[in-house]
Amino acid sequence: MDPRALRDAFGSFMTGVTVVTARDEHGAPVGFTANSFSSVSLDPPLLLVCPGKFLSSHEIFANCTRFAVNVLADGQQEISNTFAGYKGDRFAKVAHSNGLFDLPLIDGALAQFCCKTHQVLPAGDHTLLIGEVAEFSHSVGQGLGYVGGSYFSLGLEREIDAMVPTICGAIIRKDDSVLLEQSNGAYRPIQIAGVERGGQRNRLSQGLSERGLTVQVEQVYSSFDDAETKQHYTYFLASCPRPTPLEVAEWIKTDDLPTLKYVSGGVRHMMTRYAIEAKEGDFALYLGDASQGDIHSLR
Repeated sequence: MDPRALRDAFGSFMTGVTVVTARDEHGAPVGFTANSFSSVSLDPPLLLVCPGKFLSSHEIFANCTRFAVNVLADGQQEISNTFAGYKGDRFAKVAHSNGLFDLPLIDGALAQFCCKTHQVLPAGDHTLLIGEVAEFSHSVGQGLGYVGGSYFSLGLEREIDAMVPTICGAIIRKDDSVLLEQSNGAYRPIQIAGVERGGQRNRLSQGLSERGLTVQVEQVYSSFDDAETKQHYTYFLASCPRPTPLEVAEWIKTDDLPTLKYVSGGVRHMMTRYAIEAKEGDFALYLGDASQGDIHSLR
């Protein structure tokens, strides 16, 4: 079984993002980012998280008697990134306070759960850490979303879904290439027409499937009005886990994208920006018109 393919398949399940915290035997705070979080029971109140055995703090969590789970809010991507990969003092970079059992709690988290360890079970290359909730807090707001290896904003998705009927498309990526189709001798990402307000992601997935394309639709990448075509467009990033028939469209190298002729100035602007951002793997959401708008970080 291909571990990378299996991981991609698991990653197609949309989740929230949490930071799990505890203290080591010397009282120093430790924490890691996890989307492997689930409620288990209301009576008694139980939840679980799954620290990986690859974590430097794994043994601390596998043997702790108290731990906390912080459900991150929309906009707390940097906190998630800090606890996922920063090698220095993570808590020095993130505002936090101490809660029940002196557990570190992340400021601004959407929900916080202070737990007593209920059960610890080995599970392959992870550990199931089940906690009994002793105290919790909850704020009104949107949680930070994660799917396909990228963050997404549920708030922005709902805002975009509330816009006028739109043309929906997907920038479908595979390795260092993008799948494009031609219209009247000019290029554009694969798209479908006539999507009503609401449910754009699902309608796009359905439309691509009807065209014989098996793709994983990820976060919104660009949403703009184009005076040239008098249409509103929303484009999503997407990945292609399976080979795609080349008669449907054509794979273009990312480096070649800025040199192509596109169906409109708005699409040209978007694809040129994509080529630049793809080099760093750091994509941003564009909201505006075909030439001017606001950039929202997706990381």
